[in-house]
This record gives sequence, structure tokens and C-alpha cells, in this order.
Amino acid sequence: MGDIITASDARLYIGPVVLPTTETSSEFAALTFTEVDMIEDLGEFGDEANIVTGTTLKDGRVRKAKGAADAGTLALRCFHDPLDAGQAALIAASKTKKNYAFKIVLPDAPDVTYSDTTIYFRALVASRRLNVGANDNLIRRAYSLAINSDLAEALAALLTP
Repeated sequence: MGDIITASDARLYIGPVVLPTTETSSEFAALTFTEVDMIEDLGEFGDEANIVTGTTLKDGRVRKAKGAADAGTLALRCFHDPLDAGQAALIAASKTKKNYAFKIVLPDAPDVTYSDTTIYFRALVASRRLNVGANDNLIRRAYSLAINSDLAEALAALLTP
């Protein structure tokens, strides 16, 4: 049984505009990414199937089936940094209707002989919101990443020498 893992040192990167044909970890890994700095919260994401229902007349029983999968919308929250290239890329992406490549690296390697888990996906930057708040608040930015692909996961693995 392994140790539990905290989110400390998790990273998110934004890449270029990508076509719907970009799907595999190796295709994503070949792209150039820019790290988004000052992240406070990566939120949650991942597939959830729609449940399709119908009711039979004979027994009045609702029948269920799995429908389309939705990887969700990642609610990203950062501390405002006007000089961060990653946040600037998110702002620029929010002004388009294009899908961008994203990469999340989880700090889950058991030791230095392993890689960390890396998750890739395509998403629209659907919103960018600035939260200034009151006197003692830290200025934050919130972004919604509407995921438009399956998650291509490269799980933590033993590094080859």
C-alpha cells in the first residue's frame, strides 16, 4: 500500500491550439507547453457518463444506461500575476473559440526512479474572471477549462536508465 499524496507541487501547463485528432499521450508530449504559475486550486475533472433513462409500462421500472461521457469543466484558480506567461496564455486563449492542449503533472512518483503521472487533454478556455475583493484579499483569477477530449494519462512509471 502506498503513501497518500498531497497536491503540493502539482503543475498545469497550457500548450498550443490543437485539432480534435490530437488524442494520445505521445502526441501531446511532442508539443511545447508553458507553465501556469501561482495556481491555488486545480479543482476536479474527469469523465462522468450521462445516465439515459426510460420506463417500461409493464412494471413501471426505470431502466438506466450509460450515455455520452463528459470530462467536465476544470475550475482553475490562480493568484493574479500580470507577468506570468502561463496566465497571459490563458487570457489570450479565452478570447478565441479554439481548443488548446493542456498538461497536468501530479507529484506522485514514489521516488526519483519513477516519473510523475502526467495527464493531457484538449479544452476551451471558457471564462476568465478577476476577483479583486476587499482590503485584505489576495487578488485572484478564475478560469474555466471546458474539457473537450478524453484524458490521456501517462501514469507514474519506472524510468528507464
